[in-house]
This record gives sequence, structure tokens and C-alpha cells, in this order.
Amino acid sequence: MAVAARAALPLPHLSLPSTSRRSPRLSLTPSSAPRLRGGAATSVAAGTSAAPQQHQVTTRLGDVIEAQQFDRDALNEIFEVAREMEAVERGSHGAPSRVLEGYLMATLFYEPSTRTRLSFEAAMRRLGGEVLTTENAREFSSAAKGETLEDTIRTVEGYSDIIVLRHFESGAARRAADTANIPVINAGDGPGQHPTQALLDVYTIKREIGTLDGIKLGLVGDLANGRTVRSLAYLIAKYQNIKIYFVSPDVVKMKDDIKDYLNSKGVEWEESSDLLEVASKCDVIYQTRIQKERFGERIDLYEAARGKYIVDKKVLDVLPKHAVIMHPLPRLDEVTVEVDSDPRAAYFRQAKNGLYIRMALLKLLLVGNKSLDPCENAALFCMANVHVQILVHVT
Repeated sequence: MAVAARAALPLPHLSLPSTSRRSPRLSLTPSSAPRLRGGAATSVAAGTSAAPQQHQVTTRLGDVIEAQQFDRDALNEIFEVAREMEAVERGSHGAPSRVLEGYLMATLFYEPSTRTRLSFEAAMRRLGGEVLTTENAREFSSAAKGETLEDTIRTVEGYSDIIVLRHFESGAARRAADTANIPVINAGDGPGQHPTQALLDVYTIKREIGTLDGIKLGLVGDLANGRTVRSLAYLIAKYQNIKIYFVSPDVVKMKDDIKDYLNSKGVEWEESSDLLEVASKCDVIYQTRIQKERFGERIDLYEAARGKYIVDKKVLDVLPKHAVIMHPLPRLDEVTVEVDSDPRAAYFRQAKNGLYIRMALLKLLLVGNKSLDPCENAALFCMANVHVQILVHVT
């Protein structure tokens, strides 16, 4: 299988040809570290020596395909790297990062995207890498001529070091990963999953609320077709004492597979038709749009579902002061503009966090969790020090 043959990628700053990055990958992770793919541990391959201490890799991702592949240790490490990436991004104008210098990322998007595609491309460039991109690949790539996804992946991997794929079919990312000899990131596969969105969502909850254990989460809107809420439900189930409220029109209720999964993990959930009551109890209200593109010709069902649950001033009035409102965006009318000025409206901060999470994932996938080089560390320290001094002065 292609995935099993993947090998350790070189450390950055080494002028090696791209073909060497695709040789059978030998793990540099200690046997106790998660591989992050199905939770399996990976040991140092026989006949290889550990990397020097200053370049020790503690975690290396294989692919990012589904939310449930991550355990809590893996999530903690990704979030720690994301915090590091916040500093890298803030300092990128004065001291551009070279962590992924010499690496190429290919983005294959068969469905429309703004935030996901641009944040991945920005993430790669912020870390010194380059981007090969195709937008609307369903129409403007060889897929329009009948080329299979597998053939496209085999071709594109010859030009790049990592593939970010958005596709209209559920399961497409798994097919791509099974085909490719380089890492594949699922950027959304139809109504299936959107694992990087779930990662940035959980990261946002942690940053906004301060904890992940014990939270009450209201998932609102299109729960049947929304890959974001499906992935978030999978991921938040890793934490303790979670309660999830499902609030949706009947035609787009959460599917039984997610409910069964939550039951298997001991996660309490409840369906409700009263958004105001749910909002009064929750730490997080996660609103989603009703996805017209998933209804096909049944526009009547779409119109019946759209506009039933709207986050507006009435919701703000009952929402706890510490709580936040999140939305994966884009929005239509399901969150009114008047909500934007409330400090509990976290959706644009949430979108910015997508940059940091995707920077972290690209770093972990391509070079592992090694430290930044001394020059970058020094630059970031100076930048952070100046930032602190400014804050102190303003205060």
C-alpha cells in the first residue's frame, strides 16, 4: 500500500532534489510518539539512526483524512505548534520563515473555496514554501475530459511534495491517500468530512473558552450535509464531560452514524427545536448555513429549511457572557450582521486560526516537529519582546 511505503522526508534547508522526498519514508519518531494516522505508534525503522538531538522529530503526520484519526496527545502537539505559528506569522514581514523552503504544495479544489484554499496557500508561503494551484478543478482540469482522480493524483504527486484536496465525493480523500506516495490533506470531501476545519474549530474553542473538557456545544443548521459539524463532533468527542445539542430543521437533522459514534464514546447529546433555550445553556453556539448545493432539484426542501434558525440579537440576549458564536463561513442570513460587533462573535477570529492550524499541519507533515532554526528563533524572540513592550507601554 502506498501509505505504508512512505518515508521520512528530509529536514528543511537541505538542497535535495524533490525525488528524494518521495523515497520510502523512514520514521524519525520515537516509538512512544503517535503516528497521527489511526493512532498507531511508529518506531524507528531498523538500520536507521536517530536524528541529532537538535533536529529530533517528535511527531510526523502521514495524511490528514478524517477527524477521528487524532488522539488527544496528537491534538495537543498540533495546537502547540499552531501557537508557535502565530508568532511565525506575526514576524513574517521582518524575518520570513524558511522552514518549508524548497517544498511545493499542490492544491486541487474540485469545489469552490475561499478560506480553506487561501489559508492553505498563505500557510505554505508564510513558511517559505511554494504553491501550485488549480481552482474549480472539476471544470478546468483533465477531470473535465474524464480523467480519474487516481490518475490525477499520480500525475500531480510528480510535481509536488504534498497535496491538498477538496472534492465533491465523500471518500475521495481516502482514495487519493491510498494512491499517493506523498502526504494528502483532506480539505473537504463532499458531505463527508473536513478535518482541518475541525482542528481549527477545536483550537478556537480552546483559545476562546480556555478549556475543552466539560463544555456544552450547540450545533445549529444543516447537520445532515455539513461536513464541518460532522468532523467537529468526531473531534470534540476526544474530550471529557462534553454535551452536544443538535438544533436543525427536520430535513437536515444530524445523521445516525454521528449519534452512534457519540454514544460509543459516552458523549451526551440531545436534539432540540428551541435555539434560544439551547443558547442559554451553551459555551459555544456553532451555526452553519443550509447548503443549497446539497439539495439538488429539491429547492422546496431547501426553502423550507433556510431561515428557520437564525443567530441574532435575541440569541445574544440569552447567551452566557463567556460563550462564543462560531461559524465555518460563508454565511448567508443565518447570523445577522448586528452580531458581528459583539465580542462573543468569534467566527472571523476562527477563520484566522485556520491559518495557524494549517501552518502547523504543513510543518508536521513535511518536516516534523523540529525546532525552528536559531535565526528564526532569535527573530521571533525579538518580535515577541517588542510586542510585549508595546503592550506594556500602551497599558
